[in-house]
Amino acid sequence: MAKKIGLIEDDATMVSLLQTLFRLEGYEPSIFAPTSIEDVVQNVVEEHPAALLVDVHLKSFNGIDLTQTLRKVETIPQPLIVMASGMNLAKECEQAGADHFFLKPYMPDDLITWLKNNL
Repeated sequence: MAKKIGLIEDDATMVSLLQTLFRLEGYEPSIFAPTSIEDVVQNVVEEHPAALLVDVHLKSFNGIDLTQTLRKVETIPQPLIVMASGMNLAKECEQAGADHFFLKPYMPDDLITWLKNNL
């Protein structure tokens, strides 16, 4: 069974590209609409993704706040959390509980290699 990767990204082009990439690599992409932190937490509770790819700067909320919230939920299996931003926020993301940070633009191969090595 393919491992599920949750996408928390509000750029439709990025979502489309990442969906295609994950499918080609044998993962099951699942789009978690970034409407609120509570909605994403509920998606994680219901779908149990193996990993989440989280954009730091979302229209409705901040990915760092989402990561901190998810890490406090003790009733769910904790997914790997990979964060991405056009600004170098690696330190802030790791302090929030992210497992890895990618500076945009990053190479898709780097993301897939990291996932394969860590899932």
